[in-house]
Amino acid sequence: MTAPTVLVLNGPNLDMLGTRQPEHYGHQTLDDVRALCERIAASLDVELDFFQSNHEGGMLERIHRARGSADAIVINAGGWTHTSVALRDALVVPEIPIVEVHISNIHAREEFRHHSFISPIAHAVIAGAGITGYKFAIEHLAAVLVPSEGNAARS
Repeated sequence: MTAPTVLVLNGPNLDMLGTRQPEHYGHQTLDDVRALCERIAASLDVELDFFQSNHEGGMLERIHRARGSADAIVINAGGWTHTSVALRDALVVPEIPIVEVHISNIHAREEFRHHSFISPIAHAVIAGAGITGYKFAIEHLAAVLVPSEGNAARS
């Protein structure tokens, strides 16, 4: 059996992790996120595809290309979470499980961050766990994609 592929998507401003508002997002960088995701994916025999864009059109095109090439998506859509119907609509195109991740607890922040266009179509939502949320998301998707006796109850 071929290893499943998880596409990890990062939206606008996530390339500024480590320097932008460390009180909300911590001091770890997007490279740290990538390294964590690669380490977890390798330990679970999952292939990883990692992408970041500050351009909504580029993100939409990458999601469209996921159809047939990815088995699941982890997405931290940043500000697009709260504003982009187009992103939400694109995320249903691949017809694969999605886990929405937020480094900060969006529900403990400004009111406008409490609404997500992605949550209603997500298999799971992880918020406020720092970059460890990406680890949880990949572990969850691995359990969903390759259920075993030990993790079948979690899926």
